[in-house]
Amino acid sequence: MSQDRPIILIPGKMHPRALERMTALFDVRQVDGADAGLITPDLAAGVAGIATFNNVPASLMDALKTLEIVSNFGVGYDGVDAGHAARSGIVVTHTPDVLNDEVADTAIGLLINTLRRLPAAEQWLRDGRWVKDGPFPLSPLSLSGRKIGIYGLGRIGQAIARRLEGFDLEIAYHTRSRRDDVPYAYHETLLGLAQAVDTLIVIVPGSAETKHTVNADILQALGSDGVVINVGRGITVDEAALTAALEQGVIAGAGLDVFDREPHVPAGLLALPQVSLLPHVASASVGTRNKMADLVVDNLVSWFESGKALTPVTETPFTRRAK
Repeated sequence: MSQDRPIILIPGKMHPRALERMTALFDVRQVDGADAGLITPDLAAGVAGIATFNNVPASLMDALKTLEIVSNFGVGYDGVDAGHAARSGIVVTHTPDVLNDEVADTAIGLLINTLRRLPAAEQWLRDGRWVKDGPFPLSPLSLSGRKIGIYGLGRIGQAIARRLEGFDLEIAYHTRSRRDDVPYAYHETLLGLAQAVDTLIVIVPGSAETKHTVNADILQALGSDGVVINVGRGITVDEAALTAALEQGVIAGAGLDVFDREPHVPAGLLALPQVSLLPHVASASVGTRNKMADLVVDNLVSWFESGKALTPVTETPFTRRAK
């Protein structure tokens, strides 16, 4: 980096590894959150970049007149107003690929936990019920012979599908458009996919277009043996409809790593024994999070050194203007 170190704003918390590297490379300024009201003229002066955990509204961008880049920690960037950034000439980056395997592995684990009720079986053992009450009840569901539908066949969706091939399962998918590079059956609508399968794995970004797309009609189409797994964004599943479908036996089970109002989980879901719930841990291993942290910093370094970001989002394919 040059002697004139770029000024980077961190609104809220940041991964310790990323913070340590940024502090060594940049002039780092921190505020308590992504609130434009916290930005004083002195604080805003010269800020060229933001490093964030997926929270940069348009108002914060507008408060930083010299802002060039928003480096987001996470593959999803629904908390960053990328549309406003694009209109303002600000590049937004994210951290794809480095977490694909971890999220895909978690999806498979969550699927098996949901079908075979393994967390409940372990708790049965830990509570001494194996000795007191005998064997854990037989799981009503199994992975064998299931028809899998993947809602969203991007990088992570494809990694999930490749893992499922090893279980010798039928796989189909729905995205906005058909892919020519995969062997799986394509369905033009989510409803059509749900009607053709009994297991729906959700791995689409959270957006206005995907909000509550997994609704009562989709759940009804899955059928009484149906299972929903969500490792994408909580906003995509209508949690009230899901709770009702589980309570009424419309579907058989669900496994969720993400929720609509994290960290708050609906009490109705917590009360259901046929649901496996995780606190948004799909990419939460030390190694994967370190790789994500490095990519946050590497995007900033590349932008200021070469004028190009390493992993810009599709809305902002910009290069840096000459100073």
